[in-house]
Amino acid sequence: MHRGSTHILRQAFGEKIEESTLNTLREAADLRSYPSGTIFCRQGEPGDTFFVIVEGHLTATKLTEEGEERLLSILHPGNYFGEMALIDDSPRMATIISATPATVLEFNEVVFNRLLVESPVVATSFLRRVMGDMRSQDGRAIQDLHEKNKELEKAYAELKSAQAELVEKERMEHELELAAEAQRDLLPGELPNYSSYSFAAYQTPARIVGGDFYDVIDLDDDHLGLLLADVADKGLHAALFMAVTRTLFRREAQQSLSPSEVALAVHYGMLDIAPDHDSFVTAFYGVLHRPSGKLTYVRAAQERPLLVRQGQPVSRLPGEGRFLGMLRELSLEEYSIRLRDGDRLLMFSDGVPDAVNQQDEAYGNDRLVQAISRSSYLHADELAQFIKEDVALWSDGAAQFDDLTLLILEVGSSE
Repeated sequence: MHRGSTHILRQAFGEKIEESTLNTLREAADLRSYPSGTIFCRQGEPGDTFFVIVEGHLTATKLTEEGEERLLSILHPGNYFGEMALIDDSPRMATIISATPATVLEFNEVVFNRLLVESPVVATSFLRRVMGDMRSQDGRAIQDLHEKNKELEKAYAELKSAQAELVEKERMEHELELAAEAQRDLLPGELPNYSSYSFAAYQTPARIVGGDFYDVIDLDDDHLGLLLADVADKGLHAALFMAVTRTLFRREAQQSLSPSEVALAVHYGMLDIAPDHDSFVTAFYGVLHRPSGKLTYVRAAQERPLLVRQGQPVSRLPGEGRFLGMLRELSLEEYSIRLRDGDRLLMFSDGVPDAVNQQDEAYGNDRLVQAISRSSYLHADELAQFIKEDVALWSDGAAQFDDLTLLILEVGSSE
């Protein structure tokens, strides 16, 4: 018998065990050595052997209900396992594998049961250790249940929170859809056509709702207003501010044929409605005298409209001016140009030149001028479609970060 077996047996069955009993245990046990990786018992399988570790280290693992292998413990010299199979013929509760070369004392079921009957000291010590182990296992099981319960409570709380966020997200998306529908209703459903003047427009917001807007306003028998503006914001707030600004422009346009007077009135109206707000609006607003073709306009920090005139390079309309809103002091200078038959005037928001491709390169004003030069023969609606497709081709699926809006006036076309 291994020289350390006496010490090991005292660890397993108690220090007070008698020498004669130890001798009986030693004689009843088989001392065997195994290489690392030996499977001593497998979870769920029957067993009829009780083991006491003399040398080496073994691992106890268990397959969970989720199919994951869980390490229960590392067994050291003096530890024992396999006792429950001897008590109630239950299948192995864990898989035991040697992590190092191991030496063990092995008791088969017949021998060990005889020892328990013939030696009350062995029986008492064994049962005491088994009960202690069972209490420890119960304690660990209860602790595991507490931990799992905490995890379930946390998961339930996270699920409730996620569900609440989903409900809120769906509510917000529904409200944004309603806002987008209302915003679309504010834009002209069909642009008017006049004798010798026709229009085309295109718009796509970067989000469900946007801040760009355009309009063609019938002022009187001889005059009409042209408007393209951009609220410096995104989302729902931009949509609300867009609606307010458009209403102000439409109201003030009926009061004066002077573009600067109208734009200034809108500017001060914005400040009266939201004096402490940081939002501002860039705009191009012009009044066209239809009999003469004279267009008088102001440019409040909006992109310079492009004039396409047959036989001439594409040109940008002159004009300077600061944005509307936010800062009270403002002066706007009026400019004018006389349009001719065949002219096309392209008004656009900064979402056109600022559109980027997959390499984060901007479409740019120069590329827009080149695109218009290639398509100067197209009518207004065809030109709007061509620019839309050219920007989309350049973007190549890259995310749109700003609203994209076009308003095109063509001179010399009539229905």
